[in-house]
Amino acid sequence: MWNRTIGRVAFTNCDPLYHNLSERWRILPAPPSWLTGHVIRRDCLMAPIPSADFAKHSGILRLVGDLGIVSMGHVGSVLLFGDRPPDHMRDIAFPTDSSTSKRLLRWYLEKQGLDPRTIDLGPDLGSMLQQCDGALLIGDRALRAASEHPSLVQLDLGAEWTRSTGLPMVFGIFATHKSSDDQVISEAKTDLISNYHAFINDDHRREEVVRIAADKIGLTPSRMDQYFRSEVSNILDEESVEGLSRFLVDVCGMNTSLVRSCVQSVTS
Repeated sequence: MWNRTIGRVAFTNCDPLYHNLSERWRILPAPPSWLTGHVIRRDCLMAPIPSADFAKHSGILRLVGDLGIVSMGHVGSVLLFGDRPPDHMRDIAFPTDSSTSKRLLRWYLEKQGLDPRTIDLGPDLGSMLQQCDGALLIGDRALRAASEHPSLVQLDLGAEWTRSTGLPMVFGIFATHKSSDDQVISEAKTDLISNYHAFINDDHRREEVVRIAADKIGLTPSRMDQYFRSEVSNILDEESVEGLSRFLVDVCGMNTSLVRSCVQSVTS
């Protein structure tokens, strides 16, 4: 009997995929960086893991395809906070629950010729800014902090990536262990995509997901609706795959031919 547990990021950015998902699947929620270990240990069949983690573990993991955590321009939930611009930050606190955002921020800083000291801290804006000039937050914490402290938002990393490359930023990709059964993976992917299409096409379902997400974070339904409509997507289209490939090569240092092979295996 194959594992029928699907991992999910414990943020609202995946709510459209998992809301009322068929009960034939068990759900394992965890921070993004934790999910990588769960997939490697086969605690779950598949999960959305940080794109940077896939680059590190591509020898034992494979892409599921079609699904991801994607932004085109402003993402709203991967933000650098501080009371001064990045070029005046002497040190930046990195959260312990992410890897893609940390790689992306380091890429941005290197492009700008900046080399602040970086420290890994728990993802709490107040304590991070007590110790450092800047603080990187992701997910629901970033959304909430931006709403409560808009003047402290110094950089949206999704927007910066798109401004520099013209491509979407794929923060997370669905991955599975290479030994996983293709049929079960296909069933899980079909159910998740079906859920997402229902979210897009059914106004009542969208309103329900938006309301639950807003209540969970403490934001207005209109802000969450904007987030789901124009900032984050859970579908990998051709342009998103191009953005993912660019990130894996340029930022994570993966071999171009290896990236092409990984991507072709799920797009052909």
